[in-house]
Amino acid sequence: MTTDLEARIARHNSGREKTTKPYRPFELIFTERCENWAKGRKREKYWKSGVGKEQLRKLKNN
Repeated sequence: MTTDLEARIARHNSGREKTTKPYRPFELIFTERCENWAKGRKREKYWKSGVGKEQLRKLKNN
């Protein structure tokens, strides 16, 4: 979750995020806006779940 998407991707691709550093470089394949933090967090948890990851794989392969 972020309010500055470009900066967030730059942080990941520059290696400044410890948890994602080994998986660089990143390519943005999907974005979604939410009206508040709680709904955004719920959606983020979904996209990181098994079902959400499978949907992202399908998006990436199309």
